[in-house]
Amino acid sequence: MASNRFQNLQNWTNKHVFSNSLDYWNQELHDVPSYQNQSATGGEGSNPPPDRLETIEESSVTEQPQPEDTPKQELAEDDGHGASSEPISALQAAWNVTNAIQGMFIVGLPIAVKIGGWWSVGAMIAVAYICYWTGVLLIECLYEDGVKKRKTYREIADFYKPGFGKWVLAAQLTELLSTCIIYLVLAADLLQSCFPSVDKPGWMMIVSASLLTCSFLDDLQIVSRLSFFNAISHLIVNLIMLIYCLSFVSQWSFSSITFALNINTLPTIVGMVVFGYTSHIFLPNLEGNMKNPSEFNMMLKWSHIAAAIFKVVFGMLGFLTFGELTQQEISNSLPNQSFKILVNLILVVKALLSYPLPFYAAVQLLKNNLFLGYPQTPFTSCYSPDKSLREWAVTLRIILVLFTLFVALSVPYLVELMGLVGNITGDFDQAIITMGCSVCISGVYFSSMELLRAINSADS
Repeated sequence: MASNRFQNLQNWTNKHVFSNSLDYWNQELHDVPSYQNQSATGGEGSNPPPDRLETIEESSVTEQPQPEDTPKQELAEDDGHGASSEPISALQAAWNVTNAIQGMFIVGLPIAVKIGGWWSVGAMIAVAYICYWTGVLLIECLYEDGVKKRKTYREIADFYKPGFGKWVLAAQLTELLSTCIIYLVLAADLLQSCFPSVDKPGWMMIVSASLLTCSFLDDLQIVSRLSFFNAISHLIVNLIMLIYCLSFVSQWSFSSITFALNINTLPTIVGMVVFGYTSHIFLPNLEGNMKNPSEFNMMLKWSHIAAAIFKVVFGMLGFLTFGELTQQEISNSLPNQSFKILVNLILVVKALLSYPLPFYAAVQLLKNNLFLGYPQTPFTSCYSPDKSLREWAVTLRIILVLFTLFVALSVPYLVELMGLVGNITGDFDQAIITMGCSVCISGVYFSSMELLRAINSADS
């Protein structure tokens, strides 16, 4: 009965909501070879899509694809990232991993040292090792007897337990969208600190309005360029803050970093650290595009060693410089308002440049699992025959941006939100494999309590 209701809903949405829409003006393109050019009736001259996504991936290995099939295979990646046009070296892969785990949220590490003391420092080192180890294990799960049998985490999960892949997909979407949400919260925090005449919700709406353009983003090359400029701004702001902190080396007091342990706040801090190390969602694509995949383990090891060293140094230097005046974002601890505005604006630009990558990845995940065309996926393709986005697809993307805004407005607490997301998505990938479900559950529980306390204190 339930399956019949779902089928009826699916048929209704394909007919009335996810329809061909305004494609009538472009009917002459029916003979254009395109993965979007699908015929619901299986008419003459059309190639019916395979029944399952796995069939696409298998055919790319076992058969010589026809020209019109190639785009479909390239776009059917579950991880939401298109394949690279040419293989990448181990150094390029290391740069991508480092850029992922040395990202925007490093600005919150000094507050982690302030709250957790040496326990936070230890967590930065221990989590680096755990993330490296689990990354290696997850990639090994793609192989059997030295032969690559799977390409995505969803395939691993479905191989282990059929049907479990949808939970992995949900975890991936949660991580990607949560990253987008935290970028909004972080940008609003920074802007409010610079211009307090506008409150945080107001800045969130202004930032979200500028990010609505991401709804039209459908080119991985553009995303890559934005990520490049994001990396440049990241290097600039890190260099500025390190030089500033080193200028106060004579005032540092290592005794201010304590061993005090608060069981209520520790899981949140560990979740923050875990969230800053989560690059697992990108690893299958990186490993698959390396010139020499046998170098993957060494690349991942040194990337995480470098990340751990930098995170420990940055977190400790930030706290030793500002002490008890350390704010949630290290730049907000700067005493000089003009200098703080300069650094914060660079960080805001970085946040705006960081948002498109996880948003694009989330959109691709949704597209490849829902909107490639029936019966390959439940719903109609989101592209017209001329490869342009249908207007209802753009509308759904705009709704997705507004959804991240709604959640950010509901829980505008950076540290608590990072801790909770780290314990949900990061522990899903790592702690369940290495230490068991109890660690994940306890971390989520305590982080949720911290977030609720922050909400209640704001309301009172």
